[in-house]
Amino acid sequence: MSAFTAVDVIRVKRDGGVLSDAQIDWVVEAYTRGEVADEQMSALAMAILLRGMTPGEIARWTAAMIASGERLDLSGVSRPTVDKHSTGGVGDKITLPLTPLVAACGAAVPQLSGRGLGHTGGTLDKLESIPGWRAVLSNDEFTAQLGDVGAVICAAGAGLAPADRKLYALRDVTGTVEAIPLIASSIMSKKIAEGTGALVLDVKVGSGAFMKSLPDARELARTMVDLGGAHGVRTVALLTDMSTPLGYAIGNAIEVDETLQVLDGAGPADVVELTLALAREMLTAAGLPDVDPAEALRDGRAMDSWRAMIRAQGGDPDAPLPIAAETETVRAERDGVVAAVDAYTMGLTAWRLGAGRARKEDPVSAAAGVVLHKKPGDPVRVGDPLYELRADSAARIADGLAAAADAVVVADRAPAPTPLVIERIA
Repeated sequence: MSAFTAVDVIRVKRDGGVLSDAQIDWVVEAYTRGEVADEQMSALAMAILLRGMTPGEIARWTAAMIASGERLDLSGVSRPTVDKHSTGGVGDKITLPLTPLVAACGAAVPQLSGRGLGHTGGTLDKLESIPGWRAVLSNDEFTAQLGDVGAVICAAGAGLAPADRKLYALRDVTGTVEAIPLIASSIMSKKIAEGTGALVLDVKVGSGAFMKSLPDARELARTMVDLGGAHGVRTVALLTDMSTPLGYAIGNAIEVDETLQVLDGAGPADVVELTLALAREMLTAAGLPDVDPAEALRDGRAMDSWRAMIRAQGGDPDAPLPIAAETETVRAERDGVVAAVDAYTMGLTAWRLGAGRARKEDPVSAAAGVVLHKKPGDPVRVGDPLYELRADSAARIADGLAAAADAVVVADRAPAPTPLVIERIA
């Protein structure tokens, strides 16, 4: 018989107490094997959201999540390994150009990614718009591709932090997604378990991010950086702005198309800026601080790396991308300057158009999404296109028009410029 019960553990946290290492180890392991019920873990997750956790509790909770499954061994990979994780945003296709770019510069990037949910896009959904590309690799395929190509973007295996897989789904339906201890342990348990030697975190701040305020984003970043260091993974975080969508494309296939522009040495300035900023951090963390990633974009090495990565996972890098059957352009109703393009609203709009999902099992449209024509600071005249909606049906277009009604604000004056990279935490 166990020395603990779920109710006793819940009560400790409900009353503002500190869970012992033994209690944390037991409740995570018991939940993973089904002894602790979903409703009991829901109550504990809510108590954690309301009462918080000490740094010691978060570290132990993360270790227990890692211990619930396997830990990949990448010691046989000849290149230094470094990964990147974004906390999620709108138009955030940075993983797509960044992974092959860093690989082209001499590091190995073991990028385990996820799918979109709600207003935020998913890297795997974007890549699955490429004909033939597959997200699921065995551990052997994963390590072999990492050695051969230097770049992998795929789904996490079922054996990696299974406790997190169960808890992540539960948090989504119980209003506990925002709990910083649970966000930090969820992200870091998977990243540590994948075996990377270094990690760069892109912690988003703003309307289109889970962290709406700078203090919350700073707390999350600091927590994750400390967790990485405690587990021997060199970790640094950048706090970056997510009040405006990144780039001009919000969707799946259209974000792949924008990625190809970046890899071809062009692309939107903000996407290029953030890609290069994260690439420099990753290369420094991997022990390659003198390599210039901008040169790898200019000379075509990053594009070659992309094509090799896509082919290695069964995709055809030359195949045409899906095109939406229905489009609608929304135009300016007055002269002025674009003062705001709200990231959260545009993310919801792309979701309504079919690019996202409400539940993990929902299908997504590869072709649906939003293409912006103007960004904050751009002048407009009456009739100028502001954005274009794309969907597979006219009904979806109608949904998108309603969702995006207040997304773009045109005013008399340009807004004050805001930095894309707000702060660095190491």
